[in-house]
Amino acid sequence: MEDLTGIQAEGKFELHNIESLIEENSQFILRCASVACKRYISKSDDEWSVALIAFTQSVQDYRADLGDFLPFAQLVIRRRLTDYFRAQSRHSPEIPADPQIFETGPLEESPQPALQDAVSKKLIGHDPEDLRLEIESAGQIFSGYGFSFFDLASCSPKALKTKTACAKAVADLLKNPLLLYELRSSKQLPIKLLEKNTQVPRKILDRHRKYIIAAAEILSGEYPCLAEYMRFIREELNR
Repeated sequence: MEDLTGIQAEGKFELHNIESLIEENSQFILRCASVACKRYISKSDDEWSVALIAFTQSVQDYRADLGDFLPFAQLVIRRRLTDYFRAQSRHSPEIPADPQIFETGPLEESPQPALQDAVSKKLIGHDPEDLRLEIESAGQIFSGYGFSFFDLASCSPKALKTKTACAKAVADLLKNPLLLYELRSSKQLPIKLLEKNTQVPRKILDRHRKYIIAAAEILSGEYPCLAEYMRFIREELNR
C-alpha cells in the first residue's frame, strides 16, 4: 500500500494522483469491501465497482480534519456498500472468504497479488456451498472465543518470522491433547504453557491469539477446504 503521507498536501489529494492511488491501494479496497459484505469480493464483482466509486469519493472529499485517510476511506466504502445492499434488497451468495487470510506460504517468498491470484484459483476449484458451510461452522466455533471469522484478516501474521512463530504455537497445541482440551474448555489460549514449550515470545502469542486459535480449530476439525490454505502450518506439524 502506498505511503499516503507523500501525496497528501494540506489535507487534500491532488486529483491527478487518484488513478495511481487506486492502483496502489486496490487490495485495501478489496479488503474493505470483503469486510463490509462479509464475504470474499473480487474485481469481477459488482461490489468492487461500488467500493471503487466510494474510494474515489473518499479521495475527493477527504480533509485533514477528518482524521487519518484510510479509516475515513473505509467508512465511506462501508456506507456506500450498505446503501447498495439496501437498494438491491439482497446479498449475493458467492464465496464468502478473504483469500488473504489463508496464505499458502510466507509473503516474503511470493508477491501479494500473485499469491492472491493463486489462492483465488484454488477457491474456484471448491464447491462454493461447501466452503460457505465450512466458514459458517468455523465462525460458530470462533464466536465461543469472542471473535468472528472475518476478524482473522486483521490479526493474521504477515512477516515470515512471525508466521513461523505462530505455526510453532499451533503445532504445539495440536500435538498436545491436554493443551487443546484446556483451550476449548477455558476458551483462553494457554499462553504461559505455549511460551514455555515453544519459546515463542508472549507478545506474539497474545497479538496473534485469534489466528492461533482459529488455525488450531480448523486443522483439528472437519474443515478440508479451509485447512488447504494452511499448508505453512501443516508443514510445521510434520517437523
